[in-house]
Amino acid sequence: MEDPVTMHEFDRDGAIAELGHDADEAVRSDGHSRASFLMRGGALVGGGLALGTIPVALAGAAGGGLSKGDVSILNYALTLEYLETAFYADALRRGRLSGNAAAFAKLVHTHEADHVAALKRVLGSKAVKSPSFDFRGTTADQTMFLRTSMTLEDTGVSAYQGQAPNIQAAAVLSAAGAILAVESRHAAWVRYLIGKGGSPSPAPSAFSSPLSMSAVLSAVRGTGFIK
Repeated sequence: MEDPVTMHEFDRDGAIAELGHDADEAVRSDGHSRASFLMRGGALVGGGLALGTIPVALAGAAGGGLSKGDVSILNYALTLEYLETAFYADALRRGRLSGNAAAFAKLVHTHEADHVAALKRVLGSKAVKSPSFDFRGTTADQTMFLRTSMTLEDTGVSAYQGQAPNIQAAAVLSAAGAILAVESRHAAWVRYLIGKGGSPSPAPSAFSSPLSMSAVLSAVRGTGFIK
């Protein structure tokens, strides 16, 4: 089996550097070291959960009153969730998955779509729109799908972890932790499917390393998945 797609392979053209710089500047004015994400977009994705189905923490953050920095972080998270939701939807649409991989994709797609709907419900009119995506054939082959899923899920975990110290509202921090826990389970699950419990390990180390917003932005843009 080929090595998984790595972070080092992602940022081929550096096209997102300007966006990352602008985002950092936006959040510094609100007392944070990092900032908002992808203010460009295409068609809106996802519906919206009824308030009663949103986790308690997210429900507590809904209705406005969020700091500028927390809005930026939530939109950053939302864009990553757009990416993951679209990735799994595309894999399911292609119908090239079978067995445990297909079951994984179906359930994880549901989770990611729920994350999108909940985040949009909290952000309301401040929610960024979804970009358009092209997954460049990675969803057309089961092996490549699993490898790419592992990279996306690992990156998502590190992205949420990296922003936790910058969140101001307790409700937002609690909600991010709830999503992070599920993303971690996704990452362990897909690692298990690839390695059959061996390599890569579902739990490769005792501690998870965070990623800065600029590193994640560069990684995502470098995939070429965002049109």
